[in-house]
Amino acid sequence: MDKIVMKGGAELHGEVVVSGAKNAALPILASALLADGTSTFRNVPDLADVATMLKVLRTMGCDAERLTARKKDVCEVGVNGAITPEAPYDLVKTMRASVLVLGPLVARFGRARVSMPGGCAIGARPIDQHLKGLKALGADIHLTEGYVEARAKQLKGGTVNFDVITVTGTENVLMAAVLAKGRTVMENCAREPEIEELARVLNKMGARIEGAGTSIITVEGVEGLTPVDHAILPDRIEAGTLLVAAAISGGNVLVKHAVPEHLDAVIDKLREAGCTLTAEAGGLRCKAPRTLHSVNITTTEHPGFPTDMQAQLMALMCVSHGTSVISENIFENRFMHVPELHRLGADITVQGHTAVVKGVKTLSGAPVMATDLRASASLILAGLRAEGRTDVSRVYHLDRGYERLERKLRALGADIKRVTAKA
Repeated sequence: MDKIVMKGGAELHGEVVVSGAKNAALPILASALLADGTSTFRNVPDLADVATMLKVLRTMGCDAERLTARKKDVCEVGVNGAITPEAPYDLVKTMRASVLVLGPLVARFGRARVSMPGGCAIGARPIDQHLKGLKALGADIHLTEGYVEARAKQLKGGTVNFDVITVTGTENVLMAAVLAKGRTVMENCAREPEIEELARVLNKMGARIEGAGTSIITVEGVEGLTPVDHAILPDRIEAGTLLVAAAISGGNVLVKHAVPEHLDAVIDKLREAGCTLTAEAGGLRCKAPRTLHSVNITTTEHPGFPTDMQAQLMALMCVSHGTSVISENIFENRFMHVPELHRLGADITVQGHTAVVKGVKTLSGAPVMATDLRASASLILAGLRAEGRTDVSRVYHLDRGYERLERKLRALGADIKRVTAKA
């Protein structure tokens, strides 16, 4: 099993390129189900979750491949011939985003059988809002033996008012609505840039969507869509993680392809901590101060501070002057990185959904274990600052959402490598 081995203390300098956004690529790959023919997607990150989504599509009968012989960031998804509209448990259990095929399948093929994704390490994330939306469009929904079975001869436009803001729920219902007959109005929608990106792709395919990126999305159903050729937008969470890497190491790094307007909340907190952030042609530069200052953080839905950056900022606060209060309002179990940060010498107290972080002068390297995707990133960031050697195990979590992060950090001057532990 792979692990990351690193020695802290090096200041990071130079330029690094952000990969395509995982959270945009997954629903966009699923959207290929909505049209006959072959869609081509570029700037697709080489991640475990992307490989899983391609496997889900192949299981259904699609031609879904990464074109490694031509260019590694290009994927093609062909929908030609019979499709088996089912996403089995053995795949969905490894990546809950597999449920994103539900909306396209029932809209295009009239039926779908998708395993219930269940919860995950960072907390339960039910799909009740996905099902509520599909029912509002006329789908007949049954839950049997751990599977969602949905049927509809023809979805019909309607009003969908989400009880809570849900990113994947918004995406699933949006993909279903584009082929529904008539107008659909979706209210209390998630507003993330990845939803705007999905709508952009669907409109290129021939859909009629307005309002993506706001809380109200309107969809005029169309009879059919056509394949698309599209380049995925850069990953804002990877960009944010690399900016924090520059800050925690005391460095000066240009994060190329970072989109500043997608990172407003993160930029504000880094500036508050004392960093200098400037937009440059082709990216965003972060220059660290001599002394980092503590800041308070409250996670909330976009455009607020993203929960996917909470663990990374906590690592930064561990070595910042003063005391910071971090409140997690999205997931109920997203402080699992705290015990591992303790092993590195961090001073953190958790009370319910709030963590109080008292900055320390130094962290000390130690063996630590990743518990989820963003936790793994936080441990690597802390290891950049820790004195001595830090070993991060269970980095398969990291590979779900970061494309060769250790290589990017090493190119900036970090003493870091991936090793395969002997059995």
